[in-house]
Amino acid sequence: MDIAKQVLRILDEVLSLDGRAANFSRETLLLGAIPELDSMAVVSLITAFEEQLGITVDDDEIDGATFASVGSLTDFVAERLA
Repeated sequence: MDIAKQVLRILDEVLSLDGRAANFSRETLLLGAIPELDSMAVVSLITAFEEQLGITVDDDEIDGATFASVGSLTDFVAERLA
């Protein structure tokens, strides 16, 4: 499973980006750069990662840095899957 592709697919789905996530790279900034990513969207994303990828995320494991970029989010998910 390509974790980066899974993360982009879920981002695109949850944020209703209509395929825009396909053009994102690890360096693409998320929090503060994508208007669709607000606090409610963060909760929805975490839920989607938990349900679709089978990971568990505790509230104290997440901060703004987790959602800073595609790379930081992918690394976070990869650590949970390891």
